[in-house]
Amino acid sequence: MDSLSFQSVRELSAMLVSRRLSARELLDACLAQIDRLNPALNAIVTLDREGAYANADAVDARRAQGLPTSPLAGLPIAIKDLEPVRGMRTTMGSPIFKDWVPDFDSIMIERFRSHGLTILGKTNTPEFGLGSQTFNAVFGATKNPWDTSKTCGGSSGGAAVAVASGMLPFADGSDMGGSLRNPANFCGAVGLRPSPGRVPTYPTLNLWGTMGVLGPIARTAEDAAWLLSVQAGDDPRVAIGRCGDPTVFREPLDRDFKGTRIAWSPTLGGLPVEKSVRNALKKSLSRFEALGAIIEEAEPDLSIADDAFQVQRALHLVSSLGVHYRERRHLLKDTAVWNIEQGLKLTGEQVAAAQAAQSKCFERMQRFLTRYDYLICPVNQVLPFDVTTPYPTAIDGTALGSYLDWMKSACRITATSHPAASAPVAFADNGLPVGMQIVGHFGAERDVLQLAHAVQLPLSERIPTQARGSH
Repeated sequence: MDSLSFQSVRELSAMLVSRRLSARELLDACLAQIDRLNPALNAIVTLDREGAYANADAVDARRAQGLPTSPLAGLPIAIKDLEPVRGMRTTMGSPIFKDWVPDFDSIMIERFRSHGLTILGKTNTPEFGLGSQTFNAVFGATKNPWDTSKTCGGSSGGAAVAVASGMLPFADGSDMGGSLRNPANFCGAVGLRPSPGRVPTYPTLNLWGTMGVLGPIARTAEDAAWLLSVQAGDDPRVAIGRCGDPTVFREPLDRDFKGTRIAWSPTLGGLPVEKSVRNALKKSLSRFEALGAIIEEAEPDLSIADDAFQVQRALHLVSSLGVHYRERRHLLKDTAVWNIEQGLKLTGEQVAAAQAAQSKCFERMQRFLTRYDYLICPVNQVLPFDVTTPYPTAIDGTALGSYLDWMKSACRITATSHPAASAPVAFADNGLPVGMQIVGHFGAERDVLQLAHAVQLPLSERIPTQARGSH
């Protein structure tokens, strides 16, 4: 725990600002951890040592001259390989883009650069971020740091593995059907899906879209909040959402939860959930009760969320990947082809019904949270499965219909547009991490992070064995 690889972001920032630690020294530590662990885990798929050291040295020079710097300047980060970074190979996990080098930055990368973060490379993701199992034809599979025979989840799988194993203090990710929450859950980290509009997305094909959002992954809720303080904020190029002052996310997360009303749903409307997951989460309720919170078993009616999510997702894929389907279908994986074809079959009536259902999901969650402060439920319905398995086809004997069905516990929350985090609260009997999904009021990301901060297991219990003892 005295290793730089597992210091909190707040501590690292204080050391950097006071010049007790240089940005170059911190980069040295991260790269040493990457060199030691990444060959087995495959979390970082593109590495720019030269550019990273140039940024670290520039930050150190500014501080040596007494020039103003962001409190996050010099902190290393690697970018999910869906996000365009100027001058850095960005493959999207697809053979179609295996050699693409963008000549522009997204909004988020612009912000990282303006704050002086050290961008050292890219983290692995499934092809076009589709599915919560991180493997692709360009770079192969990313392994779970707790058991390399298991998946790390996805689609922000490389990010979660890099953070959990101490390669990075935090990482960015994106989430449509659980892609921030699912890998954080499988790796024993914190992943936050913000409310749509909290983190601006640009460029994007749909400026009005609410399904896919950007957010942070980190080892602790506080570290995730620090990254969110840079990701969030207003921008005139986006169409939805206004954030206000994002520096509030760097304030301490401590809070009194005595009397807080929390609804607990073990299956989120009767979904199949592995017994091992149910048992671990049930035991973890004691962590919430120890806060003085009032726990009641209850859930909103999200029975219409599945169709709303599936239709909106398929429609998005037609918009974003339709041209590749028409021109390069042979280079797309089977599940991508299937999902695009589902979108091509949609009628106007189906799309209209799905949009209405998504609105109803939002309204139902809003009404439900007038009676409760939070909803807690499973992040994933299964434990990490074999890394060679594309996706589960059954849960405890219940057959599943598509590659998305084992993720419905996350997808249903997406359909409500409410912020949700995976908080590492338990371990299953086989030693693999299990997270609790914490859902809060719309726009209340800080409240969600506060509860995650209060119930997360101590970091000392959440460092994979092979990641310890590095520096």
